[in-house]
Amino acid sequence: MPAVGTNVIRKEGAEKLCGRAKFIDDLSFPDCLHGVTLRSTIPFGRIKKVSFDPSFPWDECTVATARDIPGKNAVQHIETDQPLLVGERVMHPMEPILLVAHPSRQKAYEALRHITVDYEEYDPVLTPEDSVALKAVLRAPDNLFKDVRIDKGDIAAGFAAADIVVEGEYRVPHQEQAYIEPNGMAAWLEPDGTLVAKGSMQCPYYVHKALMLLFNLPAEKVRVIQAVTGGAFGGKEDYPSVIGGHAALLAWKSRRPVKIIYDRPEDMASTSKRHPAVVRHRTGLTRDGRLLAQDIDVLFDGGAYSTMSPVVLSRGAIHASGAYACPNVRIRARAAATNSVPNGAYRGFGVPQTLFAAELHMDRIAEALRMDPAELRRRNLLREGSSTATGQVLRHSVGAADALDACLRRSRYAQKRKACAAWNKRSRNPTWRGTGLSFAYHGAGFTGGGEVFYASKAGLALDADGGVRVLAASTEMGQGEATVFAQIAADALGVPYGWVETETPDTSKVPNSGPTVASRTTMIVGRLVERAARQLKAELEEAAGKVPKSRPAWLKAVRRFLDGRPSREVICQYERPPGQQWDEKTYRGDAYGSFAYAAVVVDLEVDKLTYEVKVTRVTTAFELGRAIHPLFAEGQIIGGLTQGLGYALTENPVYKRGVMVNPHFTDYVIPTSMDAPPMDVVLLEKPYEHGAFGAKGIGELPNDTPAPAVAAALRQATGRWFTELPILPEKICKALHDDKL
Repeated sequence: MPAVGTNVIRKEGAEKLCGRAKFIDDLSFPDCLHGVTLRSTIPFGRIKKVSFDPSFPWDECTVATARDIPGKNAVQHIETDQPLLVGERVMHPMEPILLVAHPSRQKAYEALRHITVDYEEYDPVLTPEDSVALKAVLRAPDNLFKDVRIDKGDIAAGFAAADIVVEGEYRVPHQEQAYIEPNGMAAWLEPDGTLVAKGSMQCPYYVHKALMLLFNLPAEKVRVIQAVTGGAFGGKEDYPSVIGGHAALLAWKSRRPVKIIYDRPEDMASTSKRHPAVVRHRTGLTRDGRLLAQDIDVLFDGGAYSTMSPVVLSRGAIHASGAYACPNVRIRARAAATNSVPNGAYRGFGVPQTLFAAELHMDRIAEALRMDPAELRRRNLLREGSSTATGQVLRHSVGAADALDACLRRSRYAQKRKACAAWNKRSRNPTWRGTGLSFAYHGAGFTGGGEVFYASKAGLALDADGGVRVLAASTEMGQGEATVFAQIAADALGVPYGWVETETPDTSKVPNSGPTVASRTTMIVGRLVERAARQLKAELEEAAGKVPKSRPAWLKAVRRFLDGRPSREVICQYERPPGQQWDEKTYRGDAYGSFAYAAVVVDLEVDKLTYEVKVTRVTTAFELGRAIHPLFAEGQIIGGLTQGLGYALTENPVYKRGVMVNPHFTDYVIPTSMDAPPMDVVLLEKPYEHGAFGAKGIGELPNDTPAPAVAAALRQATGRWFTELPILPEKICKALHDDKL
């Protein structure tokens, strides 16, 4: 029975369900120290002096500062502008200054209260608008981490031919990843001098590269192992290189194992978030709703250091025009430096920000044209043969229209819009009701030449005991990748699913498959696993005949094939599909191998007394190429939609002087299972020939659609436009009672 396309049992499910799975804080290390971090309390300035209270027993502690770093004091991300520990200049609140380790975690935290830091403070830059206006204070030459320019057609001619021009400005805030397990890492030195780090992470080879630079070590003297990881959502892409570097530095100095586990407030206040953004649209159209010109300006707040900002901005910019065909497009996108905690990766990677603007702007256009929002989208949707803002011609696996039509039918969108309008006319009803639509596309895999640059590798090992192991650095963090890889390998090799396991990501055991990000793992790395399995199958059949289905015959065939060898490994490396071209300088060409498409309809009601919003139903249709594990795909979609609803309605990060001041789940409100409305998910398949068994990436796409659909539904319910997230009850109250609106 084929494994692909069926809901096989999750590989690590029993361990997690029964409480046997070991997260990093569950692991014990002999003679272990517990590390803590002394952090800056100002947004911008210089350290004049650090004083240690002589009454505290410092001889019990290991204290590490920037001077103890044996290599370069820089965290290796896209750039190396972020120090592991402050040398002298403080660039943001919560910036790590020094580290303390003690056998007692409580005593380590007590030590921090006996350290005093004297600063010389400077005037901080706290908004991206101020940063751009200043030109250069925080970062030479212009305070920008990245500046993206996308041009298609003749923008002036497009506006000259337009019958109507619609403008709008949209603002989105930070968003906390809210993974179940906070950041945590352990590190130790092996007797042969190998530096080992283990912890909760998405990208083992990112941490590996970072430790090589920090400690001036060759690759073979650094080993990174993923522990069981309790969620990530992008928040454990870049930051484990920081906390891993901290644990490793304390272990290096003390010559003892060191574990650092953040509590929730420290994790929320000090780690990267989704980038806040300001997005401005100016759009020209014909009277019948055909797009002629899109002029879009995007400004992201990158925080104090680059981290992932250049690639987050890049993806956000490429998607900023929405999933629509327009002959004339100009996009200007910038990520600016500010004196706030650095922002980084979050599920969606810049696209939820720009698509909130693009999709809500489509609703404002529809209203200006007195046109149904669904019809406006249908007239402009990307189809086979359409070209995107980068000039990419879509030649295959384009399910945009299918997703839109399926969602509209399933949700009964037209009927509900009419019913809501009738309901809202009755003044005695206790609520207002609204139904809103949004549409999104999301490129799977790295942007442009990113996959070629990483040249990812993955494969299979066949062992003498008959075991089959998937060899990949892609991490299981709740999304089901260990299971999906086993499904792909089993079907491609022609063996039962139960015979295949996925190796724990460990840089000493698996090749560099690239990071577990960008909706790339199943499509890109899974395809490498599929190729390796098919190659191994061919070798096995040549040596031992047809792949047997019974276990005894299988073991006999394996022994004949291995001929005394302990195992046979087949590793495949990524190769760009033929015909794909990308120019990084001009942002022209094939930005992604393929796109996935989704439509969503949100039904909600607003309490007339409290102004609270209750989402009553969400209907969505996803075109995802091929569903390797349909239940996992549905789970990914429901989870992402729930995060998107939180972004729209409840998650309100409050920042003062560059730092989050509500880093608790009591006052930063994320949706729980009790808040999640009924969700109806439709899966549509248009296989992508270069994805594993036709699969495309879907992990990020669910985050792109909810917020604009909520805002559109609130427009119908209240008669007001809400162009800034989150849309809290107090904002609705103010809008409805503000005579100026």
